[in-house]
Amino acid sequence: MSALAAPGFPEPLIRARARNGTAEVFPAPDAYGTELFGPETYGTGPGSGHAPGTGPHSLGSGSGDSLDRARIVPPVFTPERLEKLIDLAREPEFTDVDLTTRIGGFASRLPLYLSAFGSTRAGSGDLALHATRQAARLGIPMVIGENMIPVHGYRRAGDAGRSALLGRIGAYLDAVPDGFGGIVVQQSTEDADSEVWNLLYSDPALRPLLETGRLAFELKTGQGAKPGLGGMTVVGGAEAEQLARRFTVRKVFDEPGERQLRCATPGTFTDEILRQQLRFMRNNFPRAGTWVKFHPGRDIADAARTAWAAGAEAVTVDGAEGGTGYAPRVFLGQVGLPLAECLRRIGRPDGCLLASGGMWEGGRALRALALGAGAVGLGRAALIAVDEDPEHGLERLVDSIALELRLLISALGKYGVTAVGPEDLWWPDAPEHRSAPDPLGAVR
Repeated sequence: MSALAAPGFPEPLIRARARNGTAEVFPAPDAYGTELFGPETYGTGPGSGHAPGTGPHSLGSGSGDSLDRARIVPPVFTPERLEKLIDLAREPEFTDVDLTTRIGGFASRLPLYLSAFGSTRAGSGDLALHATRQAARLGIPMVIGENMIPVHGYRRAGDAGRSALLGRIGAYLDAVPDGFGGIVVQQSTEDADSEVWNLLYSDPALRPLLETGRLAFELKTGQGAKPGLGGMTVVGGAEAEQLARRFTVRKVFDEPGERQLRCATPGTFTDEILRQQLRFMRNNFPRAGTWVKFHPGRDIADAARTAWAAGAEAVTVDGAEGGTGYAPRVFLGQVGLPLAECLRRIGRPDGCLLASGGMWEGGRALRALALGAGAVGLGRAALIAVDEDPEHGLERLVDSIALELRLLISALGKYGVTAVGPEDLWWPDAPEHRSAPDPLGAVR
């Protein structure tokens, strides 16, 4: 029986650290592969003493982040509805809202894309294949995450069994409609050592994507779940020995090392290094699109402007609400800018801006679009949907988001994705509860 008590202090968390040491820095390794980590799960591990979504520093589903707190505010006067009425010769309806758009050079049926899952156990098995097929049928782009080849290898179609990466590409190609969608493949430091982009660019299996302009490469500099860190996964002892040649592997969960932490490096970037990297991509892979992904850093506006000026066709920003990947608990709830603040700092984008982090319904997606995003990514929500129904779960989830978007955009008196703007939002935490200053600098 413990002799001391500390009311109001995170006593259970401290006692858990006293018992388990470094293992408590991360979510329980037993949950790896079956749990999708993000801010809502911070402080919910064994011994934490907190229910899901209620841990210290958790964003929590009850209060929401600042993006969720913004109200969507339809106007009384709707001149764009009048224009649509004249065009249609009838009163416009929500079904008249056009959600087709272009995402980083790709035609997409919706302002949505499938976010990267990476080489994590949850994101590189059957669930990822189910999500791939459904994203293809929906006609939306798909991003394939980093470290797939360093972890799973690269085997072409003629080899004994295709690699996980080529398996997803093949599944997408089999189902995507003509003229829509596209595949984006990330590369990190370890991927560069494996020459991932070179392998793909020269592979005959990807020729259909190149010939139709539906292949892009994304330079990954970070992610929302753990800004400033590289990818992390939990591996067994035998796998750890194999991966130690390419990754940092550490015994942080138990001394025998039955489960170990595999860490990738985040890479080193300055504005000049970023410009040179993007120039290299454009010169060496001229038939592939050029994307770049940033974590929610405090200099996100400078980074985005640098990328667009260097020729990036899309800039992806992960808010601190991003998840899916394995990450230290302290990062899940305390590190990185919220997505709304990232979008505010970027302001009016100089090119295609993509946003991800906690997306699962139409209202949050609409707010991101109003703040300048051209499309939003589905990560954890997509995996949960296909876990619920491997055949049609993601399609039904996306159908519900699309319906909400049509209803909301129509209510604003607008009828296209690019028509929404910051004037459509009201921030209750603004001075005197008035509309906040336009974060995109538009004239009101």
